[in-house]
Formats: sequence, C-alpha cells, structure tokens
Amino acid sequence: MSTADKWLTVIALVSVPTVMFGGYSLMRLTAAGKLTDFQRSLFKAGHAHAGVLLVLTLTALTIAGRAELSDPYTWVVGGLLAAGTISQSGGFFLHAAIGQPGKRSFGTTLTVLGAAELAVALLLLAWGVATAP
Repeated sequence: MSTADKWLTVIALVSVPTVMFGGYSLMRLTAAGKLTDFQRSLFKAGHAHAGVLLVLTLTALTIAGRAELSDPYTWVVGGLLAAGTISQSGGFFLHAAIGQPGKRSFGTTLTVLGAAELAVALLLLAWGVATAP
C-alpha cells in the first residue's frame, strides 16, 4: 500500500463516524420537531450522499492501489474525491440552512460543483487504470 493509499484510506475511514453522528443528529432533530419538511429532506439527502460517497471513495482508493498508481496521481484522485464528497453532501446541508424551496442558493451550486469534482476524480481514476502497466 502506497503512502497516498494509506493516508487517504485512513481519512475516509475516520470520516465514517461523522456520517454516523449525522444520522443520530437527524433522528434527534426530527424527533424534536426542529426541522421543516424542506430541511429534513435536504438533511436526509446530504447524509445519504455522504455515506454513499465515502463508500465510493474507499472503493476507488482500493482500485488505485491495485492498479499501483503513483502517489501524486493517487493524491490528486483522492483529493478530488474528498473535495467532491464534502462539496456535494455539504451543499445539501447548506441549502437546508440558507435556501428556500424551489429556489437556488449557494448550497445548490456547491452540490453541483461536488458532482463535477467527483466526475473528474472518477474519470482520472479510469484513465490511470486503463494506462497502468
């Protein structure tokens, strides 16, 4: 396992409990009636995206390691995956905090940016795997 594979995997694994805490927070806020339907739906979407994208990140890092991609290449892919995960899921939370139903906000833009970062990361990973010796 390369240095990049190792540390990016550690970061992703340490991030999993934060998503678990988010689920706990969602349950508490919902039970207390502190979220509107709009906020609850976005909170659920952000939470679900964060969990799924962390699993995607761990899978992508495993693929990068098996393809024996260089450390700098893996850092770029891993960095884009981390930034994309944070941007996309965080955009849902931000829109829940500052947005309004049916209107765009900076949270909406952040979610789209995250999707673009994730797409670039996966295309780079695909290219790295396809051209690996």
